[in-house]
Amino acid sequence: MQSPCIREASKACCHGCCPAPFMGLPDQLQKPPPNSKTGVTATTRQYDFDAATVSSLHPHSQFTNHESLPSLGELFFNFNKSYPQYSQTILADQIRAQEYYHLSQSNHVCLDYVGNGLFSYSQQQFHPSSSSSSLSSNVPFFDILYKSVSLNSQILYGGEESEFESKIRKRIMEFMNISEDDYSMVFTANKSSAFKLLADSYPFHSNRNLVTIYDYESEAVEAMIKSAMNRGTCVMSAEFSWPSLRIHTRKLRKMVVSKRKKKKRGLFVFPPQSSMTGARYPFQWMSMAQENGWHVLLDATALGAKDMETLGLSLFQPDFLICSFFKIFGENPSGLACLFIKKSSASVFTTSNIATSRGIVSLVPGQSPTIELPKEDLPGPSSSSTSINLHQSEDDISEIQEIQESEELSRKHKKLSVSEIFKVDNRPLNSAQSRSSEMGSGSSELECRGLDHADSLGLILISSRARYLVNWLVNALMSLQHPHSENGLPLLRIYGPKVRIKRGPAVAFNVFDWKGEKLDPKLVQKLADRNNISLSCGFLHRLWFSDKYEEEREKQLEKRKDEQETTVGNKRKHSFHTGIYVLTASIGFLTNFEDMYRLWAFVSRFLDADFVEKERWRYMALNQTTIEV
Repeated sequence: MQSPCIREASKACCHGCCPAPFMGLPDQLQKPPPNSKTGVTATTRQYDFDAATVSSLHPHSQFTNHESLPSLGELFFNFNKSYPQYSQTILADQIRAQEYYHLSQSNHVCLDYVGNGLFSYSQQQFHPSSSSSSLSSNVPFFDILYKSVSLNSQILYGGEESEFESKIRKRIMEFMNISEDDYSMVFTANKSSAFKLLADSYPFHSNRNLVTIYDYESEAVEAMIKSAMNRGTCVMSAEFSWPSLRIHTRKLRKMVVSKRKKKKRGLFVFPPQSSMTGARYPFQWMSMAQENGWHVLLDATALGAKDMETLGLSLFQPDFLICSFFKIFGENPSGLACLFIKKSSASVFTTSNIATSRGIVSLVPGQSPTIELPKEDLPGPSSSSTSINLHQSEDDISEIQEIQESEELSRKHKKLSVSEIFKVDNRPLNSAQSRSSEMGSGSSELECRGLDHADSLGLILISSRARYLVNWLVNALMSLQHPHSENGLPLLRIYGPKVRIKRGPAVAFNVFDWKGEKLDPKLVQKLADRNNISLSCGFLHRLWFSDKYEEEREKQLEKRKDEQETTVGNKRKHSFHTGIYVLTASIGFLTNFEDMYRLWAFVSRFLDADFVEKERWRYMALNQTTIEV
């Protein structure tokens, strides 16, 4: 049975407004047959989209001087003319102005992480633990308590769930379009915890294979691989063809397809798209894996808001699913992750011999780290207001400390009610922005306005907005060319898909100097940060070069030393991995055209051969000290 969300997405796709549920299939599977009467093929749509994108920079197509760039207003006019449907997404700009005004106040361009924000910045200002004298950006909406329990026990018995935790769980499942009848959900401290938790609990002793599909190095995936290898698992990874970075289909098919389809194969980890390059992958890989005896983990952490409605769990029912949520976009990237287990697949954990698992958490009402509540204000017997805030690195605290802190905090928060957690302000919102809460009544309502805002926009507007912005950015970046270059040397290189209707909202790129030598991505990232532009750095790997690109392989690949030492005999050695360090800009539904323009204008400054040196001297003059860039 098709869900209303899937019906909406399918209907929209007929008009090309958003990616189809089968987005990423090979073009030959999407084009109408030669005798089709539709008159519109996938190639035609791509050609029309390319033309519109190119015209958005009219009248110039190449820029060699950062001082000659058209103004923001001029290009925004061309942008709207090329993408007239963009004006339909104006609600996102209204939400940003009203609920996330800190982005404008701080002049901040936030392009360094993807995911879903639970709350809004405006909502934070009226959080009960805030004070009028000190509106701390670190005020948490919730804290986490580490639990000493195995994944199997958590699924079977669950334990007591507070009203607060229950309402957040239900809200997240509703947002993710996941049915409580089909899936169980476990809160984890972060994405890495979720991946490692599943790897530690999965029966690799009988299902001895693990296949991953990532064109970049992921801390969470590496944690899963390390856990699996320690248990004797055969780990295989997809490779990506240079320069398109599409999956090397023949090699992956060999890993997945088995002549004995009923044989227990192992765990197949599938991300619908790369959060670094924006490359999208065909969904039929999941079906192929399941048909060949694999359990499928769907990594939804790279998906944008409402993308789960495009995917449609009614069509693809993965055995496991992982998603992540941060607290406030552009302000507080900390948060939590969720591991979903298909109830019909939960029996695989019964053979696990792990008594306790690290990473499973429960949620409790947050307390301000800057406010000490007196004893009479606390509902519990203790006068301490100690809490664990989720402002931490991916490294976990030791398990003993986690258990001790969990027990202590459980006593302190035991009697807290939802009414004491969120008494949000009652300021009227635009009807399109507001969402009637079904999580409670009166003062016990719990609002996740970040999710509400995405719901108010919907899949079609969010996906359309991201597609216009990311493709404009790609085209604009490729228009930058070093001056006086005999061969038209471009300022930067984009890795993965270029201007495409079907691409994810992330761009991986590197900047090159006038000699054609790559600038250190971390240097560019640091300079961007000094201009209030947040970018992320990553490492592309598992790249496959055909004989045609063998010479380019030597020029492109870099060596990265593994942080973990291995002992061979009496000597300690480091292993090396080859790949490419890149910068990545990630686009969300609150990203606007000005963000794209400011990033483009910043990158264009590297057309000045002396830009880096000028920046070094400028900061030396300001700070009276040399700051390495």
